[in-house]
Amino acid sequence: MRVLFIGDVVGSPGRRGLRETMPALRERHAPDLVVVNGENSAGGMGITERTANDLFASGADVITSGNHVYRHREAYEFIDRCECLVRPANYPSGNPGRGHTVVEAAGRRVAVVNLSGGIGLTVARSPFDTVDAILAQLDADFAIVDFHAEVSSEKVAMGWHLDGRVAAVFGTHTHVPTADGRVLPGGTGFISDVGMTGSRTSVLGVKPEQVLRQMIKQMPTRFETATDDVWVMGALVDVNERGLADRFEQVMVPAPPQD
Repeated sequence: MRVLFIGDVVGSPGRRGLRETMPALRERHAPDLVVVNGENSAGGMGITERTANDLFASGADVITSGNHVYRHREAYEFIDRCECLVRPANYPSGNPGRGHTVVEAAGRRVAVVNLSGGIGLTVARSPFDTVDAILAQLDADFAIVDFHAEVSSEKVAMGWHLDGRVAAVFGTHTHVPTADGRVLPGGTGFISDVGMTGSRTSVLGVKPEQVLRQMIKQMPTRFETATDDVWVMGALVDVNERGLADRFEQVMVPAPPQD
């Protein structure tokens, strides 16, 4: 079966880009399961029930998240209730939501695990110990992992740690697609960062002039989501009967221009 993973959707431009591009992606790649990172879907930071439902309506089967998942307090009840939305599993266990979910696709039970990096981000437990514990008790045919991490070395280490045990490790969070996508020797599809779904005329999805003003003047600046030249970025893996990857393909396509 084929899994399509879409990188961090940034604000309404990213949601629009995904919505308008998904029909062509489905026609070209015929994915059996679509996983979308939505942690920046609400105004460029966080997720709400409305923006999550927008992603589901666009074709997401499961939504992953990251360090901004709790930005909007009004979304906590939805995060707790929605079984197809996951937050990092190595957050405190009493926090709203779940760290992994299992869904059915193409007649197989697929686990989607969300982890946060422990370097430069705040977590309750090691992502390595956490994923080991999850995999030890998992009732699924195979698993894919969204590793939302700051540091490339930690992402690469996670890929090697899970090689041969999960179908894919997709790195997210830094919004810039990396060139190391491949199938590792043990059969795990891996990429340090799949990139973002949002404006390329931006600094990680934010209007460039605003980021430059803050960096140069070092004064508080209100950030707004950039809207021009939206691209959809992600990756595909073909998963065999053993629950491992036979093929990895990076996805980077421009969204239709806004009228």
